Amino acid sequence: MATPAPLIEVSGSPQERGEQYGEAARDRVRLGIAHYQQQLAGSDLAIADIHGLVGGFLPTIERFDADYVPEMQGIARGAGVAFEDVVLLNARTEILKLGSRRRAAAVAAADMECTGLVVTGEATADGRLIHAQNWDWKVDCAETAVVLKIRRADGPDILTFTEAGGLARSGFNAAGIAITANYLQSDRDYSQTGVPLALIRRKALQQDNLAMAMHAVYATPKSASNNMIISHPAGIVIDFECAPDETFQVFPDGGILAHANHWQSPVALSKLKDTGIATTPDSLYRDIRVRQLVTPHRGRVTTDVVKEALLDTFQSPRSVCRPPFPSLSGMVTATVAMVVMTPSLGRMEVAMLPAADRTFTAYRLDMEEAAFEGTRDGRVLRAAE
Repeated sequence: MATPAPLIEVSGSPQERGEQYGEAARDRVRLGIAHYQQQLAGSDLAIADIHGLVGGFLPTIERFDADYVPEMQGIARGAGVAFEDVVLLNARTEILKLGSRRRAAAVAAADMECTGLVVTGEATADGRLIHAQNWDWKVDCAETAVVLKIRRADGPDILTFTEAGGLARSGFNAAGIAITANYLQSDRDYSQTGVPLALIRRKALQQDNLAMAMHAVYATPKSASNNMIISHPAGIVIDFECAPDETFQVFPDGGILAHANHWQSPVALSKLKDTGIATTPDSLYRDIRVRQLVTPHRGRVTTDVVKEALLDTFQSPRSVCRPPFPSLSGMVTATVAMVVMTPSLGRMEVAMLPAADRTFTAYRLDMEEAAFEGTRDGRVLRAAE
């Protein structure tokens, strides 16, 4: 049986939150750092080389949000690790790829596959939006995951599933704004130094206004391509396919949106080259399979329907739900976690390594009292309905 991701609750100033987080997740933070240092060693990068790459992102991070550096410094103090190693955890997508390019080595960054799914109230049984994702990555990361609850005095509280030491990954906030993200690649990647992707997701989750959350995803310069899905319980869902310097949009069809690891926007495909399919060819059918499994239930979709779709084993091991197996790069990957969120109820469910263990652990966030909790035929649904 897989170990559930521990819940860690933090509050106070950025430094205080960081120290509480680092102390509570010390072992998992250290394990995550060791994983990525070992992976980068495959590119002949010593710790000093890794820290040098990290240093290239610090001015951009400080300009993006001045609170992130002291928060990561607090994590480092709490966990008893180097500050640069905590930044590595928050910029690992970028650092892994830059490391492989710098040494012309095959560090596996392209194995970061995911499948995202959002079903709006018009297609669910109870009118409440469901936002979910399979996170496919290194199987070892099952032992470094946490669920982080951030109590904030300057904005909505946040509940996020992330790697220990990370400021955010998938999650939602007390205003009902949710986000998940999938790996994309294009021929524009790493032509500029942008904000690390994990910090963009955190920025979106800090917002109490949907427009500002979307602005964080849409307008922030990035180093690498990424797909980020933002939803709101009132039925607003936009999938942002992000190149480093331009963002494209994909929308639900009949209240259902599914996305894997290839570009879908016709506008995007007319302007850039998808360079990821060569290493993630199963992406081409994973989103199709999810839509095929959910669409017959339109109007009756529940979290159980969503879970069954994301547990699909068609063409296993290269399936929507992946058992541990060596990827094209040779790294052992799996569906590390399935995350299923019903933000209007303040509920997140997580199953670790779901191909082997379908046990879900529930986590809760107190939601703000507002008319965001879901709609059915234009009628607002309160949490009690």
